[in-house]
Amino acid sequence: MMYKCLIIDDEPLARELLETYLEKIPNFELLDSCSSAIHASSILSSKKVDLLFLDIEMPALKGTDFFKNLVYKPKVIFTTAYRDYALDGFELNAVDYLLKPIFFERFFSSIQKFLKQQNTVENSTEPTIDNHKSEYIFVNKAKKQIKVVLNDILYTESLKDYIKIHLEKETLVIKESISNFEKRVDSRFIRLHRSYIVNSEKITAYTKNDVEIGRIEIPIGNGYKHNMQFFK
Repeated sequence: MMYKCLIIDDEPLARELLETYLEKIPNFELLDSCSSAIHASSILSSKKVDLLFLDIEMPALKGTDFFKNLVYKPKVIFTTAYRDYALDGFELNAVDYLLKPIFFERFFSSIQKFLKQQNTVENSTEPTIDNHKSEYIFVNKAKKQIKVVLNDILYTESLKDYIKIHLEKETLVIKESISNFEKRVDSRFIRLHRSYIVNSEKITAYTKNDVEIGRIEIPIGNGYKHNMQFFK
């Protein structure tokens, strides 16, 4: 199996070193080597990435903050010159944490950890679930608990003490706060306004001020623009 990798580090020499190391490892393909998280986000939104080599201390945006906000997270190995970030890395379920300067022996050890995790997943006898087809929540409407498949939701709109859930074939109005609803759905749902949560997979177009789901335009609030930068 070939694993697709992406390097993100603002230091050219650090990127070159990791590139050299990766060339020595069979079945690992380097998709790109990026100097910024913004550049990397466009690659992550268009290509499947299995493993990130992500520097933590970068200008404008820390690697840990970048990773936290990714909608879909590949496996990650954090790299940094600072020991103080080790806890942050492991709290984000990182495969490993490499302290610069990185020697090949230590790099190889991280690769082995990644492969061990992959083998555990691939050899698992547990049945797999297609989350986008099977995940759902129940909402309370007219004293009934109604099943709502998450993948059918286009966006959710706040109406004071109520929310309007816009589905592909119908609209449900239920008594629930949008903040509470946000806690019940998964990471594909993005809060773009104090009154709107959208299913990122349903977005068909966007600008810096709004997103479109088909013919529907939804504004992006000033305090929520950062939630879009990793989708781009």
